[in-house]
Amino acid sequence: MNILEAKQIHKSYGNKFNKQEVLKGINMFIEQGEFVSIMGASGSGKTTLLNVLSSIDHVSQGSIFVEGKEITQMRDKELALFRQKNLGFIFQDYNLLDTLTVKENILLPLSITKTPKKEADQKFTEVALELGIAELQHKYPNEISGGQKQRTSAARAFIHDPSLIFADEPTGALDSKAASDLLNKLSQLNQKRKSTIVMVTHDPVAASYCSRVIFLRDGQIYTQLNRGSETRQAFFQDIMKTLGVLGGVQDDH
Repeated sequence: MNILEAKQIHKSYGNKFNKQEVLKGINMFIEQGEFVSIMGASGSGKTTLLNVLSSIDHVSQGSIFVEGKEITQMRDKELALFRQKNLGFIFQDYNLLDTLTVKENILLPLSITKTPKKEADQKFTEVALELGIAELQHKYPNEISGGQKQRTSAARAFIHDPSLIFADEPTGALDSKAASDLLNKLSQLNQKRKSTIVMVTHDPVAASYCSRVIFLRDGQIYTQLNRGSETRQAFFQDIMKTLGVLGGVQDDH
């Protein structure tokens, strides 16, 4: 079952005298329970694509459906409610509130929806244990490491059981050990909770944890790879070969 479907997505910036077309007619789908990575060289449009798929930005043309609902036709208020209920976000810079504890940061999505305290505490305990941060619950963001901050951010994204989780360079600010810890946790949550994750990354190691990698080039889908039954190491080699053809990867829009 397709949980997300994008049809003829175009995104331009500027005006008719100085127009930059970043996305040029993208068609794609994400199946329920997939862990998908989006990769591409600088300027390929991968972050722009994530932003429009996640409703952070509006498309210039085209349609995006999430669970059969066309989010590109929703008004701002309807879209905000849909986002609160159905989407989770993990950002490179964590986006944690310094004045709140780890637990309070994680519980934010549930406080917005006025979830009963007992149910919220139960959900917190589950996700905090799954991400290995239960003992940090009373600490503040400035008292924990970057890897722990990102796992807190991930817990906040998962806690309300969203239909889709969008991750924008989630390992970009982490060292290799913290990055592999996070990716292992995301992979486990993807398997255990059947959560659907869409991740933008420039890191082929991070992409190798996914079940499918979509490669962008000049605002269009260039190709994609399915991991299938391959080992992560073999999939990593396939990703590296494809990136070699694309000409490498750097930071993006």
